[in-house]
Formats: sequence, C-alpha cells, structure tokens
Amino acid sequence: MPDKLERYRSKRDAARTPEPVPAEPPAAGDGHAFVIQEHHARSLHWDLRLERDGVLVSWAVPKGLPADPRTNHLAVHTEDHPMEYLTFHGEIPQGEYGGGTMTVWDTGTYETEKWSDREVKVVLRGARASGRFVLFRTRGKNWMIHRMDEAVRDPFPALDPMLPAERARPPRDAASYAFEFAWGGRRLLVPVDGGRTDAAREHPWLRPLAESFGSRSAVLDGEVATLGGAELLILYDLLYDDGHALLDRPYTERRAALEALEVSGTRWQVAPSWPGEAGPVRQAAREQGLPGVVAKRLDSPYEPGPSTSWLFIPS
Repeated sequence: MPDKLERYRSKRDAARTPEPVPAEPPAAGDGHAFVIQEHHARSLHWDLRLERDGVLVSWAVPKGLPADPRTNHLAVHTEDHPMEYLTFHGEIPQGEYGGGTMTVWDTGTYETEKWSDREVKVVLRGARASGRFVLFRTRGKNWMIHRMDEAVRDPFPALDPMLPAERARPPRDAASYAFEFAWGGRRLLVPVDGGRTDAAREHPWLRPLAESFGSRSAVLDGEVATLGGAELLILYDLLYDDGHALLDRPYTERRAALEALEVSGTRWQVAPSWPGEAGPVRQAAREQGLPGVVAKRLDSPYEPGPSTSWLFIPS
C-alpha cells in the first residue's frame, strides 16, 4: 500500500517544526472527525481537514467556509495530514513550510454523502461550523467549496455612508446626543470578510487590520485623516458584525458593539465620543484646529446619505 503521508513528510523536518511527523505509514481507519485550523501563515487562511482512511484529507480555504450558498470559496487541495493534526496548534517557525501561527478554529464530526476524486459532499457537525457543503474540482487542480443549505448570516449591506447636516449651533437637547470630533478626513467604509478587505486595494496598510478579524465579518465606518504626517483610520460606527446587520440598531448599541471589538493599532483607532458634552468638545476641537464636531442622536439608526440625526457644527 502507498504511504499516504509520504508527501507530508517530504515537506517537513521533525527537528525543525513542532508539527507531528509520524515515522510510520498511517494505519487504516474508519472515523469521521474533522478539524478546521486558522492559519496565519504568509497569508491568512483556514485549513479544512476530513478524516479518511487513517489520514486527514486537507484543503486550504483562503476565505473560510462560505456562509451564503450564493458565494463559492476557493479551496486548495493540499497533502494529506496525520491524524495527530486533529489537535495540533502552535507556532510553525518562519522559513519552514507553512510557517506561522496555527490555532484550532473548530472540531467535530461529519457525515459523507459522496466522495470521489472530483467531488466531496459532507455534512459538518461542529461547534462553529455546521451544515452541508460540497467540495468540487474545477478545471485543472483548483477546487471550490459551496454551502448547500441556507445562508447562516445576513447579506452585507451595500450602502453609502451616513452624512451629517450642517448647523451653526449645537442642538438644545444636548443630552440626547453624543459629540465627536470632526477630523476633516475622507470617509471610508471598511467591509471585512475572511480576514480581508477591499479597502486595502487603495490603502494596503489596512491589511493587518482585516486579518486581525480572523473569520469575523464586519463593516466599519470611519474616515482616513492625516495626523502627525501619517494616514490614520479613525473609526466611529459599526454597521455589520459577525453575520448580523446593525443598521436598524440605535447609535448607542452600535457604538457599544464597536468598542467591544477593541480595535486598536498604530494606524487605526476608535474615535472618542462624549454623550451630552457639546460645549467642552466643541472648545477642544477649536483648540486643536479641527473643523468642528459631529452630534449624533443616541437613539438614531444608521441612515445612508444625508440625515438630520447627525449634525456637523463648525468649531
């Protein structure tokens, strides 16, 4: 019988990597376990591994499992892995094959509906990954993965940013508003899906921000401002989080969800916000040379386009 782990061993040196490298060929087995590992290597991806005949048949899925049957994801068929990989996590040294951080994202069991050289249909039963999926081979060596049952998340909102109406003075009922600095930057919506964002096409420095989200999907609202000679993304709203649209939620709830993400980096940060503090915030904006403040109604939903629920007040 051919050694199904021969290719796996040829890519690894047991003295240089903490990965399991069994010396003997795998024994036959009939289990139905699976594991999905989040792999921060040269580029973020997820490794789907299905137990089959004593090994873990593996695919690297750059964007993770599709949450919507209308969208297929690339799945790169890789070498079979040993069964010990079901629980492997750790740091693969840089310079080694697959160098980077690997964590267990989910484990469970699966049922096989079809298994051939060109098509694999399974039902996953895990804590985070569940449902019917088909992996199918396209032309050449490429594979794709398709969700066969209903979507498990809301669709991403396709919208324009919410824009404030201009007023000369702060609203009289200041206690009904949160007050934030107007930074004088350029508005930017940042959709994050599968650890990636289209906003990185124009701003490549946002790639680490998107990767930090892992498999969590989000749409962030903010603006790119130049502070201290460098571009900085200043975030102040969250429109979509972990599969759920937040457009109809009040500002206070969206703001709390944004802060709970604890997004902070050298080139991105959450803007400070002060409920009811119209005078002090406007005075601080004036002293710092900022164009003004934005008053946001605490109970307002997110309304794409111009809205009187947000007010720009010049400093």
